[in-house]
Amino acid sequence: MTIIKTDYADGDILEFKKPHPCGGKTWKIIRAGVDCKLECETCKRVVIIPRIELNKKTKKIINSRTQS
Repeated sequence: MTIIKTDYADGDILEFKKPHPCGGKTWKIIRAGVDCKLECETCKRVVIIPRIELNKKTKKIINSRTQS
């Protein structure tokens, strides 16, 4: 099992393990906190999910604004 970092920042792009019904697997974090607000990069749908669920669904971080 891969451990994913749990300190997300606004603007990070994530790839989920399973695709969204529209077919997209990439999501942009609009607001990070206890509940995270995400936008699908394919269909622009906005969802709010708990951080614990986000940690389980995330496969990898594609683009992080906090990386040096």
